[in-house]
Amino acid sequence: MSERTSCVVIGAGPAGMVLGLLLARAGIEVTVLEKHADFLRDFRGDTVHPSTMRLLDDLGLGERFARLPQTKVTEVAFPSGDGGRIVVGDLKRLGRFGHPYPYIAITPQWDFLNLLADAAAEEPTFTLRMRSEVTELVKERGQVKGVRYRTEDGTTHTLLADLTVACDGRWSLAREQAGLRPKEVSVPIDVWWFRLDRKPGEGPDRLQPHMRGTKFGITIPRRDYYQVAYVGRKGLDAELRRRGVDAFRRDVAELVPELADRVGELTTMDQVKHLDVRLNRLERWHADGLLCIGDAAHAMSPIGGVGINLAVQDAVGAARLLAAPLRRGRIDERTLAAVRRRRIVPTLIVQTLQRMLHRVVVSPVVDGRRPGPPKPFTTLMRRAPWLSTVPAFIVGVGPRPERAPAFARR
Repeated sequence: MSERTSCVVIGAGPAGMVLGLLLARAGIEVTVLEKHADFLRDFRGDTVHPSTMRLLDDLGLGERFARLPQTKVTEVAFPSGDGGRIVVGDLKRLGRFGHPYPYIAITPQWDFLNLLADAAAEEPTFTLRMRSEVTELVKERGQVKGVRYRTEDGTTHTLLADLTVACDGRWSLAREQAGLRPKEVSVPIDVWWFRLDRKPGEGPDRLQPHMRGTKFGITIPRRDYYQVAYVGRKGLDAELRRRGVDAFRRDVAELVPELADRVGELTTMDQVKHLDVRLNRLERWHADGLLCIGDAAHAMSPIGGVGINLAVQDAVGAARLLAAPLRRGRIDERTLAAVRRRRIVPTLIVQTLQRMLHRVVVSPVVDGRRPGPPKPFTTLMRRAPWLSTVPAFIVGVGPRPERAPAFARR
């Protein structure tokens, strides 16, 4: 049997949930399909950026978000050779330009997604179906007409829609079945995520890169633990696992000496999750009847932690352009192409910045060519600390921040 909706969204991540909420507030029938039973996943991006918090205010959700557990990160700093640090992104400076949120909130993504799901459930035209894995696009004469999805009991269902939106991440099934191929950019690094205990009141609330020898890592302060990113050259995963957890603990203790007293919490390499870092983007974000946004349109490196913010902004920009055509039941390719035109410039700016950081800062360290950031860069940031406003704005706000359209405001 077939069901029908105006818009079906594949994937209940930040992009999918924001898009579903906004379209529902426009009075559009929207169904979001998510293959998992809940939002509980380790090492998902947990950053909620200043522009996203302002969006939540627009949506009348700011007070609800403020009640969620969170750590406020006000700066990004690199270690310096003299034992000090160099602030490269001072988010506090955003307050001088009138921004109400001069920090990044580190919030469990499952809490953030549950907040969006609860708000969307208040809209009569919104449906969220968990345990519903999309298996196939429904096509008719080359046009995408909806999806087939499988529920937990193994039953296959067909959901027809005027528009299908792929928010199913960097390995998007919908994108692949539509024949859309991303352009890959060479990335020299991968990331290994793990967590270590954080004692009450310990350490400053800032993203802290660490560089020592050929080792590079970032500690992200959470309320009761550190989320740690160990950065190494691409293709290193098999070697790390062959060496075993004892060698990995020694590497971590050398890289972050202040956490050496707790590396024993790592008892097996199964606690260390490998992220195959990709940096790519589609030249064309749509096919007839299908639109890709977020990681499905452009996979981002975790460097800078901007992927979630960019995906959320994609969703807001898309909702602004799609709402009226969806109400009329007529979505043409010009409308879908307009979403890419609106969002491609911020995508290019952020990916260019990430490529530069890979090439100039991270890769020379993990390759053993330099022990830290380039000296001219650190000298400049010391002499002109106001320059830290630029990275703070790009990371915290984004090159084209999106505000909620009038139909979605509460």
